Amino acid sequence: MRIENEIKLGFKDVMIRPKRSTLKSRSQVSLDRDFLFRNSQKKWSGVPIIAANMDTVGTFEMAKALSKEKIMTAVHKHYTIEEWSTFLKNQEDSIYDYIALSTGIGKGDEEKIKQIVDAHPKINFLCIDVANGYSEFFVEFVRKTRQNFPDKTIIAGNVVT
Repeated sequence: MRIENEIKLGFKDVMIRPKRSTLKSRSQVSLDRDFLFRNSQKKWSGVPIIAANMDTVGTFEMAKALSKEKIMTAVHKHYTIEEWSTFLKNQEDSIYDYIALSTGIGKGDEEKIKQIVDAHPKINFLCIDVANGYSEFFVEFVRKTRQNFPDKTIIAGNVVT
């Protein structure tokens, strides 16, 4: 075991502190930011906030609402392939910029994300979420996912630390 002595932060340690501003009104504020993701080489523009992939938060309803504000939702992993198809059937193409397909790293997860992405290739983001992001199995799953989906942007975990 390797002991790390650097300071570590948790959720309670994160604070958003505004800088001094030259803007005269809050109506002049724009939270939009542009990103170029290193591995997928995809460009993305929006508000850099992601609704967590918890089953009570990362829902299709949340994704619809937040996408209108250019905010991303990591859609929870408990939706079936059929539920994904039903949801995406009536959506505008812009929804794909603001949803991430979440997955665990269990036996059936790799096949499930392949089936969903094959059926809906416009999905741009994959969120691989586990409690222990430091495990070798997780790292190997991320590596294999990158090989299988070289054009997708991978969110490997979503915990502050």
